[in-house]
Amino acid sequence: MGNFKNLILNVEDEIATLTISRPAALNALNSETLDELNVALTEIEARDDIKVVILTGGPDKKDNPFKSFVAGADISEMVNFTAAEAREFGMKASVPFFKLMNMRQVTIAAVNGFALGGGCEIAMACDIRIASENASFGQPETGLGIIPGFGGTQRLARLVGMGRAKELIFTCDSIDAAEAYRIGLVNKVVSTDELMPTAVAMAKKIASKGSYAVSIAKAAINNGYDMDIKNAVEMEANLFGITCSTHDKKEGMSAFLERRAADLTDF
Repeated sequence: MGNFKNLILNVEDEIATLTISRPAALNALNSETLDELNVALTEIEARDDIKVVILTGGPDKKDNPFKSFVAGADISEMVNFTAAEAREFGMKASVPFFKLMNMRQVTIAAVNGFALGGGCEIAMACDIRIASENASFGQPETGLGIIPGFGGTQRLARLVGMGRAKELIFTCDSIDAAEAYRIGLVNKVVSTDELMPTAVAMAKKIASKGSYAVSIAKAAINNGYDMDIKNAVEMEANLFGITCSTHDKKEGMSAFLERRAADLTDF
């Protein structure tokens, strides 16, 4: 795997933990970090021994592990952007963000502390979000005279509805983990000490299932979301047919009928 300046990558038991680590900047996303994320996710996607990716934020410069998931995009890099440079920055972010959304592995954001601006946006690009009790979410961009540029206006509305998304983006209000759970922005809220154990436990449960089937289910959900229901159901039927031609289908159903544990190996 690649050597990274702003990321820490650990792989164990079919789970990759990808930690964003820019302690002096509260893990803010700059161009270098976005490029490294793209490289890391490309490498991960090519590995059959990785079934789930957990994305989280590293400790701050005072070694406080719960200060920040990702505090946002790096304003010190953005301050002198021209319109063309800003657009390029947004499109640069879209590449690893779409990888998180569409890669065959399941992606889980383990959100500790600040998840503001680009931090909220990268969490929303993941399949599942688990938040610690001290997590804080928001899109503060209009207060800086800009709009969210890493997919925030699009993913937030799809997750929590247009009305709530507009309120959060227009007011720049931050919300705590409990409110994020209430509106459907996160899947689960746990204590800070239980954040990573909960994420790992969920990752292990997902990795124990038919990984090829999970990847096909992920594609079906993503691709069908914006389709009309008739075409979406037809697409699902086609993908269902594909999964029924696999080793895992035969093994999984045979194991069920024989009342034994299945040995699911496809990916």
